[in-house]
Amino acid sequence: MSKTLHHTTSARAHPAELLREGEGVAARVLKNLDIDIDLCRQEILHELDPNFEGDDGVAAGMEEEESGGNKKQVKTPALKAFGRDLTEIAKKGEMDPVIGRADEIERVIQVLCRRTKNNPVLLGEAGVGKTAIVEGLAQEVIKGNVPEILREKRVITLDLALMVAGTKYRGQFEERIKAVMDEIRRAKNVILFIDELHTIVGAGSAEGTMDASNIIKPALSRGEMQCVGATTLNEYRKYIEKDAALERRFQSVKVEPPSIDDTIDILKGLRPRYEDHHKMELTDAAVMAAVRLSDRYITGRFLPDKAIDIMDEAGARARIKAMTRPPEVKNLELAIEETRIKKEKAIKDQKFEEAASMRDEEKKAKEELENTLAEWKKNNEDARVKVDEDEIMYVVAKWTGIPLKRMEQGDVQKLLSMEKEISKIVVGQSSAVETLCKALRRSRADLKDPARPIGAFMMLGPTGVGKTLLAKSLAVNMFGDSKSLVQLDMSEYMEKFNVSRLVGSPPGYVGYEEGGQLTEKVRRNPYSVVLFDEVEKAHPDVMNMLLQILEEGKLTDSFGRQVDFRNTIILLTSNVGAERLKKGATMGFTAPDDEQDYERMKENLTEEAKKVFRPEFLNRFDDIVVFRSLGKEELTQILDLELAKVEKRLAQRDLHFELDESARDLLRDHGYDPAYGARPMRRAVEKHLEDPMAEEIIRGNLLEGETVAISAKDDKLVFTQKKAKAKGEDSKVSS
Repeated sequence: MSKTLHHTTSARAHPAELLREGEGVAARVLKNLDIDIDLCRQEILHELDPNFEGDDGVAAGMEEEESGGNKKQVKTPALKAFGRDLTEIAKKGEMDPVIGRADEIERVIQVLCRRTKNNPVLLGEAGVGKTAIVEGLAQEVIKGNVPEILREKRVITLDLALMVAGTKYRGQFEERIKAVMDEIRRAKNVILFIDELHTIVGAGSAEGTMDASNIIKPALSRGEMQCVGATTLNEYRKYIEKDAALERRFQSVKVEPPSIDDTIDILKGLRPRYEDHHKMELTDAAVMAAVRLSDRYITGRFLPDKAIDIMDEAGARARIKAMTRPPEVKNLELAIEETRIKKEKAIKDQKFEEAASMRDEEKKAKEELENTLAEWKKNNEDARVKVDEDEIMYVVAKWTGIPLKRMEQGDVQKLLSMEKEISKIVVGQSSAVETLCKALRRSRADLKDPARPIGAFMMLGPTGVGKTLLAKSLAVNMFGDSKSLVQLDMSEYMEKFNVSRLVGSPPGYVGYEEGGQLTEKVRRNPYSVVLFDEVEKAHPDVMNMLLQILEEGKLTDSFGRQVDFRNTIILLTSNVGAERLKKGATMGFTAPDDEQDYERMKENLTEEAKKVFRPEFLNRFDDIVVFRSLGKEELTQILDLELAKVEKRLAQRDLHFELDESARDLLRDHGYDPAYGARPMRRAVEKHLEDPMAEEIIRGNLLEGETVAISAKDDKLVFTQKKAKAKGEDSKVSS
């Protein structure tokens, strides 16, 4: 050893020689102290001679160990401490199978077989399977399905966080990196895998030191170290591409999300692992549902990751339900606890006979509990819960917030009866409601372009006829909640500088971090009705922005994120042509029930829209819906709806009222205004009913539990108590 190290005496080499004797006293002492003997010996030899490359052909004095055949493998303690051997894990069968991705794995192998700069980097979105490709490479090495040059290779993933952890003093991190690189260079059979490759830029750097990327650059360039990296496109562009010297040492390999058919094959390949873990049986229909529903409803994530997560969570839910103890077990536990308390109380009161009886009862209950638990465990030990399509749908519904019954099995009945439900609220617009519902049924029957929104409609007509109300009703019927309506008043976007608020302010401007008023709402709630109210008031740039939404079903916000509009219903309202509607004779407005007049009004409004909006804008709508003017019959129905709202609010105070025909006629006459639609009716109810009733309530003339009869007299409403608190006879409250 002294001769190898070029020392004149042997004393300095004694510690290394003592450690080389595996069963010696020094080795046993260090083993008892949990010290890595090989690493300690390597450090001693490095201190004695920094240029020492090993004795008898063995790196750094490390002993060789047998590996596989007759070839010997160099021990790599630093890699063992800071890495994880994927080939070893694959050899033990502890790694999930990699289905598909043969082209990407072949491309990685081609790059690894280059003479220099043989360092592939896998680029793709989060969840597309970059790490799985490297695991697939490790499995191919174990199977021997690789070229001869890679047959004895070891794929080791490096944990950079572990290398940085605990480095207190300057130079410690660099020393660890150098030790790993030296082992790789000497072993000559290691492929280093660095997940999240962008983390090497700046890792371990401090004032006056080098970061990991600069340390490994020379080795990467000379081909002394083979490295496989994986990172997202954004992180690669942000960190790696900025350093041209680092970027040129890697060869990028693009990883695209798999198709739906490929994802189904991937899930079927992974299914046995998840079935064994969750003790469940996953049907083929459930696998296909996990892929299909995750692709359709879960936005912002990529296949196969989101489909695997759905399958995993469905299995977890099934396992929880199966592993829940039966109610009789809980009842027995409560009975035992109650008996124990009674027994202790009897002992405290020195009622020993009663305590002995309680003891026997407790013992009997415990035996019964043990038998019940043993039987339950025996029945559940080999039992496998069946996970079908319904379980997958439930998990997807929980993830997305869409009511379960409204997503699949409830769709048929809901879509068929949608006209009836909406027409109860939106009065007198049967043709408009029918047009929207037909388009929605086409969409749900998968006869519509999946890249476009569910529906896109321009709604025209006089003011106050129910355009905005239809949007709210559609949100409730389609998505189960009025909060699913994203309403934007286009009068707020009349100026050019306000348009950017829809997608967010540009970098450097105030409000950049807050996101867009439109994009943030849709990103948080991608299943919604988006209403652009009075769109003709908006700046023309808003129309340009809407072109992309209507055609492509997506919009890019100020952060560069694509917001998905494919699961939204786009509605635009406009009062274009409202001035012409006031000239009733010209539009045939005097006879709103006349179908011929309605068709003429529809034609005229469409012509007005073509004058205001560009052809390429109007051409992207599924339909232009024209609302009818409201006649007396429709306004009577609207009056009933308004009175029902008042009745509902009064019911909270336990007050009720009854209107006779004279009162209804008074409200109808004051609220009828064909030019302004339903809003005058609402104002008439407020003025003639709600205002006087509020005064009587405040004065104390109307008390809880009373019913008020309302009639009309002298163009006013008269309130009469039908059930008085103090007297048993009717009394007039006001007139």
